[in-house]
Amino acid sequence: MGVILFSKQMNNIYNQLKSPFTVLAPLDDVSDVVFREIISDCARPDLFFTEFVNVDGLQSIGREKLVHKLWKTDGDDPIIAQIWGKTPDNYYKTAKELVKMGFAGIDINMGCPDKAVIKNGCCVALINNRELAKEIIDATKAGAAGMLPVSVKTRLGFNEIDLTWHEFLLNQNLDALYIHGRTKKELSLVPAQWDVINEIRVMRDKISPKTKIIGNGDIKNKAEALEYATKYKLDGIMIGRGIFSNPYAFGEDFKQWEIKTSQDKVGLYKKHVELFTNTYKNNQRNFSVLKRFAKVYINNFDGANALRESIVVQKSLEDLSRALNNWQE
Repeated sequence: MGVILFSKQMNNIYNQLKSPFTVLAPLDDVSDVVFREIISDCARPDLFFTEFVNVDGLQSIGREKLVHKLWKTDGDDPIIAQIWGKTPDNYYKTAKELVKMGFAGIDINMGCPDKAVIKNGCCVALINNRELAKEIIDATKAGAAGMLPVSVKTRLGFNEIDLTWHEFLLNQNLDALYIHGRTKKELSLVPAQWDVINEIRVMRDKISPKTKIIGNGDIKNKAEALEYATKYKLDGIMIGRGIFSNPYAFGEDFKQWEIKTSQDKVGLYKKHVELFTNTYKNNQRNFSVLKRFAKVYINNFDGANALRESIVVQKSLEDLSRALNNWQE
């Protein structure tokens, strides 16, 4: 056992990935084990993230309602588990579990701008509570015990750009820092500010050269990812919303989605629904999350709007499957 653990400790995933690498963003109710399989079959990124999972919920009686967010398959490797919450001890306990579960790393969500999350003092709210942020990072690293790299995903600031926040994070000896190029206040309403991400990269070079810097915001495909990574000398690029317009976004031939037939697109959606049905039993996950994927697959062909409209009104998984099976071009 000691040899195995030592091997894990020596194999930091960030040192194994060829720079610049691409990453699928952690998207709640999106980047689950099912959608990751779809993306892998189309064009996989270099690194996957799970959905973000609440450590306080995992370490409570509500665990069973959340643990499916950490389901993964061998086809997902390498994959980073993203966690969030408020209690350092629960980060510690969860990090210990993630080591045993075979994840490639742990990322702490300090960027989610959801109002309820902020009200609870979590995620992007930690920009304004750096004492707690440090306790959380330290607890996570203690739980990982050197077996897994620890990173943070965050934004440019709370209501305004605040580079003292990133200076603080770069002084925490993190393995990687993922930067979404907007503040909490800006949400996704303005273009990502890549020039500021570049400033953080320059800061990294001076403070913590070993910390990988990964940019995020408005990137639609692999070609753009490589362009921005080269321009701003970044270690990697994360794609989030771009995947909603192209399941092949991470591929060299990402334009192939544009020429897929309606049968191809609907067929891929059917495959997603089938995988969902076979993965989540006994209402482990509400089928309605499938509706948001309609905009991923059902687009740019005659009748697409009508089919999407019929999908969003379905009341059950069986009805959704029937609507797709009954569709005719």
